[in-house]
Amino acid sequence: MTALLETSPDCELCAGPGGTVLWRDGFCRVVAAGDPDYPGFCRVILDRHVREMTDLAPEERARLMRVVFEVEAALRELLSPDKVNLASLGNAVPHLHWHVIPRFRDDRHFPAPVWAAPARAGGPDRAFDPVALAGRLAERLPGG
Repeated sequence: MTALLETSPDCELCAGPGGTVLWRDGFCRVVAAGDPDYPGFCRVILDRHVREMTDLAPEERARLMRVVFEVEAALRELLSPDKVNLASLGNAVPHLHWHVIPRFRDDRHFPAPVWAAPARAGGPDRAFDPVALAGRLAERLPGG
């Protein structure tokens, strides 16, 4: 494991929330990305500056992934997507975070990743209630 920084002065996820905060416990936060093409698109962001999953102790990895999985489960309950994509990239923002993205067969990029060229014009509007998701996360995750 490498030395861990609490914050990095040039990191946008250290400097700001990275979206609308829906849940937080001091270890990580869940934010709504606010992407109009992808209602329910969330990020799970570690609250300290770490680059890779293997920079975390095993129990911290498990704790972070539990949050990712609970976000996925809550989104499945609320939106009934055709698929949920989980991704941890960090090439542009090397601060440990996971993308949790509900996908639908008629979304702009399906079946390609949301970062690919669009396959079609915008899909139908889908209702997404971030307050309902925040409530589900509060029920599922202790300490938020």
